[in-house]
This record gives sequence, C-alpha cells and structure tokens, in this order.
Amino acid sequence: MTTLKYTEDHEWLRLEGNGEVTIGITDHAQNALGDIVFVQLPDVGASFAAGDEAAVIESVKAAGELKMPLAGTVAAVNEVLADTPATVNEDPLGDGWFIR
Repeated sequence: MTTLKYTEDHEWLRLEGNGEVTIGITDHAQNALGDIVFVQLPDVGASFAAGDEAAVIESVKAAGELKMPLAGTVAAVNEVLADTPATVNEDPLGDGWFIR
C-alpha cells in the first residue's frame, strides 16, 4: 500500500512509482465542503510554486481551493472530475485525486 503524506491545508500527496506525485484533498476537507458540484483543474503543463492555488473546488456549502503543497509542473489532471465532481466526495483518497 502506498503511503500518503498530509499537509496542514488538508491536501494529500502520494509518490507514484514513476516519480510523479498525485495530489488530492483529504476526507476531512471533502466532508467540510459538503457535496462537491464543480472542480476547475489547471492545464497540463502549468507550473506552480508551493502554496499557489492550483484548482478551484465548489460545493453546495462553500468554495475552496487546492493549494500546491510543492513546486512542480502538472503532468496530468483527473478528467473524471469535470463530469462527476462528486467522485471527490465518494473516494477522496483514491479516484477523487486532482492533479499529478
């Protein structure tokens, strides 16, 4: 089982075998947001510094953002979230990942 690392801002990171890092939000964060209805992801190839806002998350309760826990360039985004953002609520530590 792959170990997740957590940030104080309720994001998680998972180091993949190919050296990429997958990033998402914690179960606590998705619980606090409530039913997620929209996710705006960055473009593949976008570069971010640590702490930059990388994605927007809107729910029935509030809007929030995914902050980059480290500097890097986006290699992939979870396209599933465009059509089914509730995937984040259903599986925040797995299929509900945001960027890689």
